[in-house]
Amino acid sequence: MTVTIDQARVMRLPAHVATLVIGNPLIADASVQRGGLMVLTGKSVGSTNLIALDARGEPLLTMQIRVRPQNDSVMQVYRGVNRETYSCAPVCEPTIALGDSKAFFETALSNARTRDGAASGGAAAGAR
Repeated sequence: MTVTIDQARVMRLPAHVATLVIGNPLIADASVQRGGLMVLTGKSVGSTNLIALDARGEPLLTMQIRVRPQNDSVMQVYRGVNRETYSCAPVCEPTIALGDSKAFFETALSNARTRDGAASGGAAAGAR
């Protein structure tokens, strides 16, 4: 199965899946939802495997997961040896990518966490 980095795919699992095992959780993440659905999210470019186990630990499904990069609208800027990554769809904004300079990566990550907190109501609750 192929998934794009920072995107999710939904797949129906075999009946009675109790546990999902990801070979390298830095590449992909998976969770079981109600109704036997699995949400698979690409976290970094690469490949790994996924194993679905029943309650006795018997494998029900084994598959290869390939996470591919976003090909559209991603631009990397080099400032000397420091790299910055931007998503340009349609306006260029900083995005998080492995290999970016530490300061740029940490700033982009902090901004993303702040935005996510505000979107989930965390910032509004703290302002009261």
